[in-house]
Amino acid sequence: MRILGIETSFDDTGVAVYDSKLGLLINEIRHQDKIHSKYGGVVPELAFREYIYQVAPLVQYVIKKKNISFNSIDGIAYTAGPGLSGSLLIGSAISCALAYAGEIPVIPVNHMEGHLLSPMIENNNMKFPFIGLLVSGKHTQLINACKFGQYEILGQTLDDAVGEVFDKIAHALHLGYPGGYALSKFAQKGNLGNFVFPKPMKCSLNFNFSFSGLKTFTLNLIRRYINNMQALYDIACEFEYTIFDILIYKAIQALQMTGYTRLVVAGGVSANYKFISLLKNKIGLDNIELYFPSINFCTDNAAMIAYVGMMHLKLNTYIKRKNIFIDPKWSIDNIVK
Repeated sequence: MRILGIETSFDDTGVAVYDSKLGLLINEIRHQDKIHSKYGGVVPELAFREYIYQVAPLVQYVIKKKNISFNSIDGIAYTAGPGLSGSLLIGSAISCALAYAGEIPVIPVNHMEGHLLSPMIENNNMKFPFIGLLVSGKHTQLINACKFGQYEILGQTLDDAVGEVFDKIAHALHLGYPGGYALSKFAQKGNLGNFVFPKPMKCSLNFNFSFSGLKTFTLNLIRRYINNMQALYDIACEFEYTIFDILIYKAIQALQMTGYTRLVVAGGVSANYKFISLLKNKIGLDNIELYFPSINFCTDNAAMIAYVGMMHLKLNTYIKRKNIFIDPKWSIDNIVK
């Protein structure tokens, strides 16, 4: 079984082909960072326009680069949500048109399910059930992954997502956009212990998160010490550690509550080396299996969409509609519609 995957949830354009026997054949991504960096964040209208120019040519490029016959494609998987409505619409329209022309199934895929299962692209040993910690620019969620297609949201951010907060702190430090990698590199020059940060909702009686207060606290510190570079390094270091400490604590609590022995960490923030190192140190003695995607599959990509689409087609669990289906707020706990 061979699936063409198309990812257009936010601003990155991704096209990939996954083969059930051969694995991932190709995974191409086109970024829009240069377009949006001067605005300090993604401008939806500009993202929509760029998708119009990028998606179809990238599909052609992928097919030609690997000399793949379109007749060998058994289905087309596309990101149907969550995401920006305009971005989703362009990807879904092209996917549906290609599927119609080739008389093959079109498979809507939930973007967060793609992230959750992204480690499986390269790791066949990963099994259900497990706890999933999804940490990205727009989502911060703890997931009880009971089995394929059946997910329960144990907790999520009540305000800002971790990736969003990282970008805003990076912007305040004039580190550019996107800010996650730059902020992490900046924080390496700092030391822990020189500032005391609050840890909102760390010990709450649920699995939800809240980062807006921590964001405001950090921004106020930056303004106060804007002319003291070492203090700014220390603030960034303490901020990053505080975020990671909260995430890891909640994930461990979820593991203990469910009795699961597997933890999957996915999404853009899972590319942070310090985060993964802290995770390994915290759970290394508890006989917990830790899974996370390789760096190429941490951020938005079409490989994860193609893989999940392949699984849904194989199990016949995908949404079957004659018209275009998108849902900008499609929740991972409502995969079957």
